[in-house]
Amino acid sequence: MEHQHLNNQFTCPMHHEVVKDEPGKCPKCGMDLVPLSKSKGEHLDNQHKSHQMHTRIKAEEHSGHEHQHSHQSGHAHHAGMIDEYKRRFYVVLALTIPIMALSPMIQHWLGVHWMFTGSSYMLMVLSTVVYFYGGWPFLIGLKDEVKSKSLGMMTLVAVAITVAYAYSVAIVFGLTGMDFFWELATLILIMLLGHWIEMKSIMGASRELELLVQLMPSEAHLVQGDKITDIKTENLNVGDIILIKPGEKIAADGIISDGSSYLNESMLTGESQPVEKSKGEKVIAGSINGNGSIKVEVLHGSMDSYLSQVIKLVQDAQKSQSKTELLADQAARWLTIIALVFGALTFVVWLTIGKNLAFAMERMVTVIVICCPHALGLAVPLVVARSTAISAKSGLLIKNRTAFENSRKITTLVFDKTGTLTLGKFNVVRYESLLEKYTPDQVLSMASALEQNSEHPIATGIVGKSKELKLEMPTINNFQAITGKGIQATIEGKQIKVVSPGYLKENNLNIQITGSTEAETVVYVLVEEKVAGFIALADEIRKESPDAIKTLHTNGIKTLLLTGDNKEVAKKVSDTLGMDGFFAEVLPHQKLEKIKDLQENGEFVAMTGDGVNDAPALAQANIGIAVGSGSDIAAETAGIVLVNSNPQDVVNLILFGKATYRKMIQNLVWATGYNVIALPLAAGVLYQYGIMLSPAMGAVLMSVSTVVVAINARMLKV
Repeated sequence: MEHQHLNNQFTCPMHHEVVKDEPGKCPKCGMDLVPLSKSKGEHLDNQHKSHQMHTRIKAEEHSGHEHQHSHQSGHAHHAGMIDEYKRRFYVVLALTIPIMALSPMIQHWLGVHWMFTGSSYMLMVLSTVVYFYGGWPFLIGLKDEVKSKSLGMMTLVAVAITVAYAYSVAIVFGLTGMDFFWELATLILIMLLGHWIEMKSIMGASRELELLVQLMPSEAHLVQGDKITDIKTENLNVGDIILIKPGEKIAADGIISDGSSYLNESMLTGESQPVEKSKGEKVIAGSINGNGSIKVEVLHGSMDSYLSQVIKLVQDAQKSQSKTELLADQAARWLTIIALVFGALTFVVWLTIGKNLAFAMERMVTVIVICCPHALGLAVPLVVARSTAISAKSGLLIKNRTAFENSRKITTLVFDKTGTLTLGKFNVVRYESLLEKYTPDQVLSMASALEQNSEHPIATGIVGKSKELKLEMPTINNFQAITGKGIQATIEGKQIKVVSPGYLKENNLNIQITGSTEAETVVYVLVEEKVAGFIALADEIRKESPDAIKTLHTNGIKTLLLTGDNKEVAKKVSDTLGMDGFFAEVLPHQKLEKIKDLQENGEFVAMTGDGVNDAPALAQANIGIAVGSGSDIAAETAGIVLVNSNPQDVVNLILFGKATYRKMIQNLVWATGYNVIALPLAAGVLYQYGIMLSPAMGAVLMSVSTVVVAINARMLKV
């Protein structure tokens, strides 16, 4: 009956306190709700996709804590796992002391004799507790890996401790030889310590994401006339007015309807300086209000908020696997096979050349332990967790991890001009009428009427100028976009168009205007296909652009400008910044073709863009980078999204991508490379020179390699 009831309820795989009677999306993070019965058994697996995390989580579930963990977030579960390993470590540590004191080998080394009647049985009992209690996560991990046909670290550890334990028990019951009880205890002790340290590293790597989750306030001040009511953030609706008091976090994405203030958006955009916001400007949920009190009109619910989308992007990226991760997984599987084969071979060889069973068994156990692909299993996932969280915090949202890692291959970076290399704030520098029946102000007001619903920088500049002059905008009907060329609508029954110079050329409308400079962008206003006038606007190059282009050139990356703007403007920007070339007056389908041409010439192309017209080119490029101020379509087709339109962020992205890949390779080399030296030593190739590794020392080396990998991952910085 309980299972049937759970099937009728749904919960969020991340926020398990959210339980509903029908499927949908979580109001806190926007993730799809799953059946509660499924969530109880599977949510941990969904939260931690990497293989080594999966096996340990499964081990914890089987150790009697499944019900407890099924109602915790990933963060709380990590904390629980750390406590679990810590508890097991201290219990095993307490038992290891008497085990070592009772061990004949240790007594022989210390020159003491503490043996008494039944001491060997006491030693066996204490070691049995250590084997089953301390080794339980590894034994369960072995079962899971065998069941999933994916042998790995847990298999090696479980085989090593089981062989050592079984052989030692046989010694107690009459088999001739020396027991391994103290080696068994110290091996499990060190393995537990390694896991404890590892879990703390993973906890630290995911803390930035947890901070993002915590940015969203749980309550909002809803304004209803003169009444203000505190309600849950997830209950906010589109159009609600909320009050943001000084020092509070913005509860929802929206537009300021009253007041002004400075907002701290550093945790969301990476912008360190507070940004001034006033009436009519957008605000982002999670940003922190300054000293002013503002009212905000809610644009959409919490599940669709920018912050929720960021969190979901981070989660999706952490779940996805890149080629480097798949390589690490394959290497771990091969290392496991090598360890088992090499361990068995070592055992057979030592027995064949006349060594006793105890010696051969010790060598085999040491080989198996030292080859555990523990560090290898963490080499990439720890870097991934760290880089994804840091990226999100710095305004770099990684949707496709392979694209991010491939940033090291970029040979050519193609920039869209407006809003990326330039400020994108076009100001109207002049406007004129070319038909006697229309005044210049009428030309401007008609253009403003068509452009008022657009967020394109040119549109913003035209509308801004019209408002500045307090011109009245006529009513428009039948609005349509002319892809890549302009827009059109009807005003008082007449067809009005606002178009680019390319449209005039295509339609043989030859108009010469005087006084135009290279830095100007000109749009034309057509009434019934007659050119009624023009509006000239000018943009300003961002102050960060020159350094960004210079840094890219220093790193051997060519830079090209790809724009729908006229050749004079494109050449001016390209020459000013010292770029390698430009393509001007390019239509959307032509942008895609230009990217294809570059690729056919052997270039590994990255493309940045922000508009609908950039979407095809972003999809075609080897790496598509959408700037966050742009359209949803551009963001959907790109592999990486930049919160800001700053060209320096593009440079940071590429350099950080290279640094991330470098860390992964360093970790992979270390995680596998040390085995080249350690494995022969464990097998006993230098035995005749008195150099040999004990099982415990093998475990120490293996754990040290894990710690090195974890520390190296933590040193990654943007």
